[in-house]
Amino acid sequence: MTDAVRRHVAALAPEALPAYVYDLAALRAHAAAVRAALPARVELYYAAKANPEAPVLAALRAAVDGYEVSSGGELAHVRQAVPDAPLAFGGPGKTPAEIVAALDAGVHRWHVESEQELYRLAAALTDRPDAAVDVLLRVNLPVGAGALDTVALAMGGRPTPFGLDPDRAEACARLLTDPLGPFGPLLPRLRLRGVHAHLASGLAAAEQLAVAGQIVEWSARTARRHGFALAEVNVGGGMAVDYADPRARFDWTAFGEGLAKLLERHPGPTLRIEPGRALTAYCGWYATEVLDVKQSHGEDFAVVRGGTHHLRTPATRGHDQPFAVLPVDAWPHPWPRPAVTTGRATLAGQLCTPKDVLAHAAPAARGLRTADRVLFAMAGAYAWNISHHEFLMHPRPGFHYLGEDG
Repeated sequence: MTDAVRRHVAALAPEALPAYVYDLAALRAHAAAVRAALPARVELYYAAKANPEAPVLAALRAAVDGYEVSSGGELAHVRQAVPDAPLAFGGPGKTPAEIVAALDAGVHRWHVESEQELYRLAAALTDRPDAAVDVLLRVNLPVGAGALDTVALAMGGRPTPFGLDPDRAEACARLLTDPLGPFGPLLPRLRLRGVHAHLASGLAAAEQLAVAGQIVEWSARTARRHGFALAEVNVGGGMAVDYADPRARFDWTAFGEGLAKLLERHPGPTLRIEPGRALTAYCGWYATEVLDVKQSHGEDFAVVRGGTHHLRTPATRGHDQPFAVLPVDAWPHPWPRPAVTTGRATLAGQLCTPKDVLAHAAPAARGLRTADRVLFAMAGAYAWNISHHEFLMHPRPGFHYLGEDG
């Protein structure tokens, strides 16, 4: 943890826990380093779904070119948090009302996921003669055998609800390039700009570059075949984040160098990436305290305030959330202070389910005592915002933003 986070959590009263603590100065420094590693022709968008907290969005603004939103709610929220920022509207299942709201909000860049969505967008444009949009077709491309077998989460390269299979993308490309087709009168305002393909999450830099190369090559061939200028290729996000080793980081320098070589081979289009987790995971901590330590059939369990209803990530992904212990020496009670005695402990929350576990049999819990504080690291993405907050109706955590004025 950073010194600022350590000092802040140590000063909190027990009743102020659990709490999410975000180091925004560290976030700004990390985002700036990512931006510096990328070639000028690579746009950096932040996938707001990873962590849509308004101070987090604002802290990223100087480093990112825009934000990717995936619902009408995200659209309205991000527009309010960073009013001047360009937005890209993605995600499957856009409703007619969301399409209208995005057009009315001035969103110009669209990731189209299906033929029906394209028709809905065209219908909404018909009623708005002053509106124009740039379309990227989201394509579910097949990739090399085994390329996605080990990733944490695959959104393409196999049957999924995301995007268009290549043959359906070809059909949409024909619709968007045929002046005599059903969209002919709209084509000056319904512009096919390129391809979007977010195929997986959890790829290392070399794997990301290999997939990006396949996406760009396919996009270039498709553009030549249909006779449109390939202006943009979005190769997605999903840069690997290793919860087992918080010190291991995605190699942004190697990734940037590889993208530069890819751009040399394809001098026309702008590339765009949309990381979420890899930008914000490291800036957030879920801070709590140990309520009890107990033994069960020879194993130690530390029960903490809160749990997976606040931080669902480890239960969802099946990993142990990394943590550090902040010892609290004071023990004001006359009874013995429960402590871990076996050298490791499972850190569980307050929910009435055996699945409420944040870390299993963790050796880092050696000597952990009741009333000590625990800071779960890498809680800056897909944490609070994907959790089942109302289960058992425990209090919500606090939210603290350090360096918000920086």
